Amino acid sequence: MSDAPQDTPPARPEAADPCLSGEAVAGELRLAASRERTVDDHMFRAGRTSFRLQLFTAPGQRAVAVVTQDLDEVPSLTHTAESCAEAVWQRHCPDQELPPVWIERQSPGAFGGEPEFRLVTFGETEPHQVHDPHWDAISAEQVVHLAGGPVAEDRGEGYVPLEPEVLPEEWFEAIGLWRLAQPSPFRTDCMSGGRPWWHRWVRMVFPRHDERSCCWYHSGDWHRVNRLALDVLSHARHEGVTATDMARYAHKYAVAAGASDWEREALFTVYRSSDALQPSGSSYLSRGYINGQHRVQAMLDAGVRRTVVLRVTWPDSPAD
Repeated sequence: MSDAPQDTPPARPEAADPCLSGEAVAGELRLAASRERTVDDHMFRAGRTSFRLQLFTAPGQRAVAVVTQDLDEVPSLTHTAESCAEAVWQRHCPDQELPPVWIERQSPGAFGGEPEFRLVTFGETEPHQVHDPHWDAISAEQVVHLAGGPVAEDRGEGYVPLEPEVLPEEWFEAIGLWRLAQPSPFRTDCMSGGRPWWHRWVRMVFPRHDERSCCWYHSGDWHRVNRLALDVLSHARHEGVTATDMARYAHKYAVAAGASDWEREALFTVYRSSDALQPSGSSYLSRGYINGQHRVQAMLDAGVRRTVVLRVTWPDSPAD
């Protein structure tokens, strides 16, 4: 997600799933028509990403793609929205001028609730290329109305989960942002990854607490989220919470602390393994990111000093 939540945002994620407004949903609902489900591929693959693809088509109508995934599948639909939409466009409707209307669903839903459909709209499109995705909640009834026919909501009986041959050891740890590499976020114009090193220190001395409307990443208080994240880490260690249980533990902690919806969502992305901030390499310095560049940039813009990152060690892997 990139860093929006799956969600959850950044689980973009990045996690995640920034909901910008209902305007996009209203606009796409105007495309509602009677369509036929012409593709139902339970194991569609776009690169390393696997998902169920239901494609609804009709002569003279823009195609509608409903894609579903289990919550713990990686790479997630949210993190690979562009490449997945491009793969379906190229493979199944290459003659259409616009990409298929893109609707994703991951189950179970964020925070243990009911799964939600998300309408993904793209700000820019080129022939068989899409950019700048934005997520909006859309109801199951609206999805059926838009697609023009029955829509299956599950992963499908043809889904074959991949069994990992080797499981890594995962744990979370606190870290100062000064130790992280300079991020190079994409998708979001309000983030510039090229700021000089001294900008970090100036922003830490004069932090920002304002909320901005430019994107999901800048629309909340990362200072409070990271205070919650550090508190969660301390309490979880004392109680022996495993890395795989940290996301749900963090959500319960945030609810008890009276966190806002955005804060709960952002905190969930910190502790959900598929969205967690994960620098590459063990030294962190100048090594880049496996995940989390957008959120790190937003934290740097706010002047956050400490955060929580995911550490992963594979058995028999050489030391960095």
